[in-house]
Amino acid sequence: MEKLFNSTRDNDNKLSPSRAIIKGLSDDGGLFVPQFLKDVKFDYKDFIGKSYNYIAKTILGEFLDFSKEQIDYCVDTAYSLNNFETEDIFKVVDVEDGLSILELFSGNTIAFKDCALSILPLLLKCAKENENDKDDVLILTATSGDTGKAALEGFHDVDGIDVIVYYPYKGVSRLQLLQMLTQKGSNVKSYAVKGNFDDTQAGVKEIFNDSDFEKELEKYGVKLSSANSINIGRLLPQVVYYYHSYVRLIEQGKIKEGDKVNFIVPTGNFGNILAGYYAYLTGLPVNKLICASNDNNVLFDFFKSGTYDKNREFKKTISPSMDILISSNLERLIYHMYDGDDKKVNDLMAKLSNEGKYTIDSEYMNKADNFIGGYATEDEIREVIKEVYEKDNYLMDTHTAAGYKVYKDTKEDDTYSVLLSTASPYKFSKDVYDSIFDDDVKASDDVEYMYKLNEKTKVNIPKPVNNIESIERREEEVITKEDMRNSILKYIEGKK
Repeated sequence: MEKLFNSTRDNDNKLSPSRAIIKGLSDDGGLFVPQFLKDVKFDYKDFIGKSYNYIAKTILGEFLDFSKEQIDYCVDTAYSLNNFETEDIFKVVDVEDGLSILELFSGNTIAFKDCALSILPLLLKCAKENENDKDDVLILTATSGDTGKAALEGFHDVDGIDVIVYYPYKGVSRLQLLQMLTQKGSNVKSYAVKGNFDDTQAGVKEIFNDSDFEKELEKYGVKLSSANSINIGRLLPQVVYYYHSYVRLIEQGKIKEGDKVNFIVPTGNFGNILAGYYAYLTGLPVNKLICASNDNNVLFDFFKSGTYDKNREFKKTISPSMDILISSNLERLIYHMYDGDDKKVNDLMAKLSNEGKYTIDSEYMNKADNFIGGYATEDEIREVIKEVYEKDNYLMDTHTAAGYKVYKDTKEDDTYSVLLSTASPYKFSKDVYDSIFDDDVKASDDVEYMYKLNEKTKVNIPKPVNNIESIERREEEVITKEDMRNSILKYIEGKK
């Protein structure tokens, strides 16, 4: 089986997996998908009793054009106790009858992005070796908070690779900001961009699609790539924890072999839940993939009506990683829904760009009938955090709480469910604290609330963020969207 990835917007635009990882985004603006996806099948029974690393090596080995030695190196280096708290990488925790929580926040940045961004730098390094690529790579990343720190952490001090992270000015939490500003490494940089996340993400996409700017960077021996979930190297590692959680449920006696499971996924850019869809397509017994949104419920409306419409008010919420109106990875799902019709995808993406919306034909929407959408309001998220803590003594962050509310709203039968917890509650400590405790405690920011929350709940603060304010940090640099290209040239020239 020849392994080639093609663009969602041009089936003739084919690259090796290594080259696709290096490029990140296709020249035509499309996202890379494996042409051979229908031929990839895994038997989950082979993973029962096996380590997380074993599962990761098996799955990634089927998708990539890497040698066994390269796969072993990438997986064993990324998923080690240097980067994660436990050897099993992610815990599957029993919370109540019929529901377990997959805790994806045991890494260095206490968010689920650590899963992929711990291994992506290693994948990129091996991909460059495979392609005999001598150019320096500059990673550009737009973040709503979590991806930024995870990218900076994952790529810091990797030879031949630099990272610039853009985030919305005053659009991330104090803790997320400190995590980025305290990151060490001579090859990492972050900028605050005036506007919201969609503005920031659009700016990065425009740079990737600017052929003249690409030629200008070639003069410096630099090519661009991405660490956002648009990079297939980000998406594929996330497939692993769906299989991992399923076999752990079997081992814990929560389900029997072959039982179908629902996965509830708080999502904004759609990459996390799309990885679950890839797990389903490759053989995992998935019943429903339940997409949980907040008040920016563009995905809920899409799965309900078949129309994706970003022409609405952007709302800043207490679950900022879901404050997104343009879910980039949805393009990959649409490509699969239309059976690889690249012309149709091109047409729909042009409508999104020009009109801000598009509609999927009903017969094709039916091909994604195992997706369900739901959403939670600000008040509902706060109520869930308080309810679950008081009922089950379990502390959850604002995104996980949105997922729990959607789980309750969509539960139809006794199918066992797994809720993906995408961040530690200490990542959003102020809102978690205020949701649970009705007192007069006032703190200056979420970092101070972190210690107040720990004092009240006795839940341990994760080591990577304990005492973060005492760490030396850089000054925040604020730019406009129009300044983004110049910020790149300034950074490169400063390195020469």
